[in-house]
Amino acid sequence: MADPSAEVLTEAAAMFGLLASPPRLHIVWALAQGESDVSGLAERVGGALPAVSQHLSKLKLAGLVRSRREGRRVVYLVDDPDVVAVVRLLVVQLAARSGQPAPVRLRDVGA
Repeated sequence: MADPSAEVLTEAAAMFGLLASPPRLHIVWALAQGESDVSGLAERVGGALPAVSQHLSKLKLAGLVRSRREGRRVVYLVDDPDVVAVVRLLVVQLAARSGQPAPVRLRDVGA
């Protein structure tokens, strides 16, 4: 198997860099289980509304999450099954290594 191009490795490193933030990883985990608005995510991840909103903006710009409008409310979701698979694999493996119970299974998303 050939090595990936420098462009692909750069893009992968950027995605991992975004997910290297515990709050952003928690947001992706939460959204992979179901869509939510900013206030619901802030409550779930224990973050301030402006901070969660800023994290969502970065994740959205990177293409890791998307949003849709429901009236005045903006709902966010992860729509990439590959991102969900990577997050699931990493979190479940780390929980198992530390002897913690497996986290709740993420829903299957995407096309």
